[in-house]
Amino acid sequence: MAPKVLVVLTSFDKIQANNHPTGWYLPEFAHPWDVLHDKAELTIASPKGGEAPLDPGSVEMFKDDPVSSKFLKEQTALWKKTEKLADVLPRAGEFDAIFYVGGHGPMFDLATDPTSIKLIQKFAEAKKPVSAVCHGPCVFVNVTTPSGKPLVADAEVTGFSNAEEDQVQLSSVMPFLLEDELQKKSGGKYVKAAEPWGEKIVVSKVKELGGDLITGQNPASAAGVGKALLKALGL
Repeated sequence: MAPKVLVVLTSFDKIQANNHPTGWYLPEFAHPWDVLHDKAELTIASPKGGEAPLDPGSVEMFKDDPVSSKFLKEQTALWKKTEKLADVLPRAGEFDAIFYVGGHGPMFDLATDPTSIKLIQKFAEAKKPVSAVCHGPCVFVNVTTPSGKPLVADAEVTGFSNAEEDQVQLSSVMPFLLEDELQKKSGGKYVKAAEPWGEKIVVSKVKELGGDLITGQNPASAAGVGKALLKALGL
């Protein structure tokens, strides 16, 4: 039996402060999908269900990346018909792992979404791998363990860095800076690549519960998170 992985995309499509279209980031779904799809059964969900907005900037930025281009051309149905998170929540037990795709969108909806928070808690309490890439780890910042501690407390963790946010000139319109928030909630255990945009994948444990916590820093880390997730599933 192939393991079942729940993949979560944002439903947020525009940053009001600068009228900037946003959403989920193409390579951060394309590369993990490429790694996972023939070894695991993937279910795609989003807060609102239906079509999850793809960040048009990521299509342009990764137009010369063959994996992203092929995915964009052939797998549109995956993000056009997502399931609603609230409908998936009662079936959380069916899945073996959860993965959050990045992009700026999750910072505005998934970081504070109560259904997403409950889902992550269910997976973590069942010791199932929880994983995210780039801005995706923002989904962990408001999640707590049964004792009330942050999910990422005392766990090494990564995610989109302040330097990277500055370089894409969006620091001023973010609801918070992910590096700062992860640093705070982990108790100073946030780590990053030596240089901005370098690959960085961190596999650690949710200290209180024992399950795998897998995070990747940026688009370059997307395939690595997929591979780390396969390994955590014993594949």
